[in-house]
Amino acid sequence: MSKQSWRGSTLLNPEPPVLVSCGGLEKPNLITIGWTGTICTQPSMVSISVRPERYSHHLIQESGQFAINLPTEALVRSVDWCGVKSGRDVDKFVACGLHSAPGSVLTDCPILEESPVNLECKVTQVIPLGSHDLFLAEVAACDVDESLLDENGKLCLEKAKLIVYSHGDYLALGKKLGTFGYSVRKKKPVRRKK
Repeated sequence: MSKQSWRGSTLLNPEPPVLVSCGGLEKPNLITIGWTGTICTQPSMVSISVRPERYSHHLIQESGQFAINLPTEALVRSVDWCGVKSGRDVDKFVACGLHSAPGSVLTDCPILEESPVNLECKVTQVIPLGSHDLFLAEVAACDVDESLLDENGKLCLEKAKLIVYSHGDYLALGKKLGTFGYSVRKKKPVRRKK
């Protein structure tokens, strides 16, 4: 395999494009965030990176909370639109025909009703990094659509039809290739009929 060496870049792809809701229940706002991630299990923590000049940056910093809303294939147009329009100029919920609701724990934090999974987040730290500020946040609650649960209550995220973003393109998730730990799991012995 022949490779070229490029200068350092943010070429970590694919990534989840998420709709972050913020700004309170009176005037909720949405911003598309491509740079988000899980950073800790106990306590459950995530991060988002936001440019300081963005309208949502001030809203999140002022309230100290936001919700990460996982988008589906049906929301892909809204994901793109909310990433190129500013909440200073337009009500994104109204413009996209979307609906906000109070969080289950952070009741003054708006969540996106159309998203099947909402992570209600409380900011713990803001780290200025350069072009973006990194918001570290503890996940106070996860709101999950019951249609994503099987008969045993297990979460089946493949039912949600979530999307990813890769180098300018929005993509549907593909086929399952394995499950966590499958590469080291012992195979069950085959019982032979007598």
